[in-house]
Amino acid sequence: MNTRVATSPQFYLTAPASCPYLPREMERKVFTHLVGPRASELNDLLTQGGFRRSQNIAYRPACETCRACVSVRILADEFKPTRSMKRILAANKDVVATELPPQPTPEQYSLFRRYLDDRHQKGGMSDMSSLDYAIMVEDTHVTTRLIEYRIREPGDGLGGEKKGELIAAALTDVMCDGLSMVYSFFNPELERRSLGSLMILDHIRRTKAMGLPHVYLGYWVNGSKKMHYKTRFQPQEHLMPRGWQRFVPDAEQEFDDSQE
Repeated sequence: MNTRVATSPQFYLTAPASCPYLPREMERKVFTHLVGPRASELNDLLTQGGFRRSQNIAYRPACETCRACVSVRILADEFKPTRSMKRILAANKDVVATELPPQPTPEQYSLFRRYLDDRHQKGGMSDMSSLDYAIMVEDTHVTTRLIEYRIREPGDGLGGEKKGELIAAALTDVMCDGLSMVYSFFNPELERRSLGSLMILDHIRRTKAMGLPHVYLGYWVNGSKKMHYKTRFQPQEHLMPRGWQRFVPDAEQEFDDSQE
């Protein structure tokens, strides 16, 4: 009997389901498991090929009649913030970002729950419990960090104790060529702070500091309003049939600080 463990990943296809972004469309996904000592290497390779990570699963769209989902990555080295982005950074000078291991807390889940209830009441994650959230954060075989964003208070940085209100968080994979934003959430009541955009700007800064070229934002869906913000961070590349190609946005588009 041959008992060798296969070294190549096994891929599977989901059944058709309603598309969460485009009405009257059906989606399917191809996926594989990210486990074992080579999980990080496989995650890097698959992310560069248009996959996304959810817990220990890597997936990408495999829809039969639609190709609207396009993988997006920012070219961090060439990025220059617009005037609107500079205003966002100035408005959040009182925000402290702290990089932590992927460990869930009740405080994080409370914020996560507020975000879902406001932004994704009918989404596939709308009924996630605290245990579901813990699994989302902890169930990873790759190099993952959780970045917390808090409003600065007197005494921050002294004694190692976290201070200040938690207003946003990002679950992020560290890859060989950059950072991949797996999932981010924030206080929806602080709309004027544009926290979704702030987190992307912070990830660009972190990627530059690491000397790496890319920030992966997941999928952009042409025609989906809530995905529109992703094209604002230029320059960026989109994964097309012939590989990664630089994307040129519509010059008439206005900056949109809304977040998925």
